[in-house]
Amino acid sequence: MPDKAAVRDCVWRRLLAAGVVPADSYGKIPSFEGADATAHRLAETDFWQQATTVKANPDHAQLPVRIQALNDGKLLYMAVPRMATPQPFYILDPATLDGPAERAADKEGAAKVARHVGVDGMRPIDVVVCGSVAVNRTGTRIGKGAGYSDLEVALLIEAGLVTDHTVIVAPVHPLQIIDDDIPETEHDFFVDYIITPDLVIPCPNRRRPSGIVWDDLTSDKIDAIPVLKARQHKEH
Repeated sequence: MPDKAAVRDCVWRRLLAAGVVPADSYGKIPSFEGADATAHRLAETDFWQQATTVKANPDHAQLPVRIQALNDGKLLYMAVPRMATPQPFYILDPATLDGPAERAADKEGAAKVARHVGVDGMRPIDVVVCGSVAVNRTGTRIGKGAGYSDLEVALLIEAGLVTDHTVIVAPVHPLQIIDDDIPETEHDFFVDYIITPDLVIPCPNRRRPSGIVWDDLTSDKIDAIPVLKARQHKEH
């Protein structure tokens, strides 16, 4: 089984060689050709149409999905980049937005128009949209290696906001879907569906952590994320 770094390297190089991502995509959650169509494909699913709340990561790759959520009238929670504030999510309510969804859904725009919220001020999440570098058909996925998606989901699970009813999706380019196994750790979660411009692929396995796996976090990581530092101080 290849290690996670090798999987990322292979997928980044594959995407760049095919010319379906920007030239600076290596090392990032890649924006990809067909991202708008992928958002439209997601919007056609029953679970999306029934959802009222969506949580998404702030990467540019998922901008079309965030715009779709707001245009479809869904309450959108967007992670603050690097979870760098004590209240680590933005809340964007389409009912009260002043300006176009395209501006509010962009991470620079959200920083200007959205208010911050912590888990104590959030509603249960119907759909989680996670950025991914690679994913396989079992639902195993990996991001760029910083671990923020895992921490965000773990925090929401502990707060009872991500439940068995929550659907987790990975919008990706078809070249990001791999046949190889992807190494798993205790803090990893699986996705329920892979979404591409043309396909909605259900994944047979459902695996989610019970919450934050403190043993997997370094002291530097905890110190850099205010909500984790506050939680650790409270628990000890």
